Amino acid sequence: MMMTLIRQADVYSPEHLGKKDIFIGGGKILKIAGEIHIPGDFGDVTIIDADGSICAPGFIDGHVHITGGGGEGGFQNRTPEIQLSHLTTAGITCVIGLLGTDGTTRSIPELLAKARGLEAEGISALIYTGAYEVPTRTITGSARSDIVLIDKIIGVGEIAVSDHRSSHPSERELARLISEARVGGIISGKAGVVHVHFGDDRTKMEPLFNLFKTIEIPITQVIPTHLNRNPYLFEDAIKFGKMGGFIDITSGIFPYEQDKNPIKPSKAIKTLLDEGVPLSQITLSSDGNGSSPIFNQNGKLVGLGIGSVKTLWQETMDLVKQEGLDLEKALCPITRNVAGALKLSDHKGEIKEGLDADMVLLTQDLDIHTVICKGRIMVENKVPKVFGTFEKRGGFAKL
Repeated sequence: MMMTLIRQADVYSPEHLGKKDIFIGGGKILKIAGEIHIPGDFGDVTIIDADGSICAPGFIDGHVHITGGGGEGGFQNRTPEIQLSHLTTAGITCVIGLLGTDGTTRSIPELLAKARGLEAEGISALIYTGAYEVPTRTITGSARSDIVLIDKIIGVGEIAVSDHRSSHPSERELARLISEARVGGIISGKAGVVHVHFGDDRTKMEPLFNLFKTIEIPITQVIPTHLNRNPYLFEDAIKFGKMGGFIDITSGIFPYEQDKNPIKPSKAIKTLLDEGVPLSQITLSSDGNGSSPIFNQNGKLVGLGIGSVKTLWQETMDLVKQEGLDLEKALCPITRNVAGALKLSDHKGEIKEGLDADMVLLTQDLDIHTVICKGRIMVENKVPKVFGTFEKRGGFAKL
């Protein structure tokens, strides 16, 4: 059994616990204490001297296009699959993969295979079934069956609403899909959430507001995302959060020269808190590896980029350094809150005895320097130790 002892890290669980030793074995956190003594004949234990380092829970990115995304400008604009070290060097120890605009040339079986591949390479990976359109894409023929029968499928997403690329589902169609996902979650013991993409249409979040006036399903069964896309959508996000709903801010959406409408993610989270939205209802995800298309007022594609998972930690640092939030609070939207929303709290989201040994060691300046996934050191001194099968090998895997 691989065993590791982290000595004298300044631990944020995300609550600040102060300096602690953390003993890891079998991929789990076995003991947290002020000081842990290992007998000389105990066996082979890797010692990490973390004195002077901050230890945080591994980051959970709830929205990544692990098989690539895009295609809005033609087949040449399809983004590639993500590689293992792109995730680990960003501090991500658990990733949720999904499809987006293209549910035609990309498929849920492909997404499932990629998630299994990432898991085999060393990190935790789960997926949503579905894509933008409704009726949406599945493996078994229904969203409910996918959630019940396929271990890695935890919900449905991303379903596009209020976007010119969506299939413009009716409220009845949305209600049916949310009900299917919820029942699938109840049967399987999973979250069964529906992850909803919001675009720039002036209908904003009206479809959800209307829906939850008429159905008895808990509002937390839906996780709307990209809510910092523009000021008028963000106004609805504040309202939705005050109603008890989850608010997922996208770290990869921020103002820049070609598009000044988005609200900076760190600023959006601080504003939500100032407006009275509970911290526990706020999550942050990257939209990593998806395309970042820019459309003009006539709907013509005029620019295209690719989302980076590194924005997840960049915006979290800005919560601390620019918005003045305590680190223990700033960590919640990428750790505990995501685990809670996705029903992963029994093994993810905190530094706690019995949970998965997913941890990130940070410098005092909050730079990522060591990443541990299920007890395995993936990044050390800012350099990846573990690579994906086809990374940096000239296309040939050493078996």
